[in-house]
Amino acid sequence: MSEAELKAILFDGLREIAPEAEPEKLRPDQKIRETLDIDSFDFLKFLIALNEKTGVEIPEADYGKLNTLDAMLRYLAPKV
Repeated sequence: MSEAELKAILFDGLREIAPEAEPEKLRPDQKIRETLDIDSFDFLKFLIALNEKTGVEIPEADYGKLNTLDAMLRYLAPKV
């Protein structure tokens, strides 16, 4: 899966939990939850959706590592 395809999956998932958000405008180093005002429950739903769309298992211990767009891409890219 290319980085562009992975980004599209991330952006679609973010739009589902924060419909008013424009994830394309996120800087790669911005904290996603804070910038888009996403609570922990919605972020968990987002991570579950990522698992369903990419097939990548994300253990709870790794949730804190996925706080920026760059971090998500670095984490997911080698696993898809």
